[in-house]
Amino acid sequence: MQVDDNERERLRSRVKSLDEVQREVMTFLKEEAGFAQVYTINGEGFPVGRTMVAVINDDWSVTLVQRKVHRRLGQLRRDPHVEVAWVGLPAPDSINDRPHVYDFGLLVPRVVFVRGLARFMDEEEMVATFQRQTQIQRAKGLTGAPERTVENIKEELVGLRVAPTQVRAEGFATGAQSFTWTAEEMR
Repeated sequence: MQVDDNERERLRSRVKSLDEVQREVMTFLKEEAGFAQVYTINGEGFPVGRTMVAVINDDWSVTLVQRKVHRRLGQLRRDPHVEVAWVGLPAPDSINDRPHVYDFGLLVPRVVFVRGLARFMDEEEMVATFQRQTQIQRAKGLTGAPERTVENIKEELVGLRVAPTQVRAEGFATGAQSFTWTAEEMR
């Protein structure tokens, strides 16, 4: 794991272990983060972002189930490189007292970036993934999304799984410190 301080030198407190950082990040993603920003590459080579539901899995892969009408699907068929970012409130013990460039008087938000390659799911995997996540949401009392038959799921939705190559987490330590780890280091 690479640890970057991203601030003027301070008497550093304890550096968290990879296991500790990964546990905190996974808890944030599963319990707090909510919507994500998903970035694909358009035909002109520019990153294109949009906000959508992105579910993190225990293996750090990201599940994206969406309607079949989005331009991003063509972008992903052409170029499977994708970055998913979740942004949340600063940690309760966040500080930002040693900036390198500007002092905005703001705390460091918690942000997680998962970079990887998207793979389209086959219908069976997509239906099972959609139904599993729908059960989780409905068990929480979140019933605003339409109920769908298997036929409707196959007709209107498409699923992707992003295989992670790198994760970067900011705002999970003292000050502006960040943590980056690769697929080989994912636990």
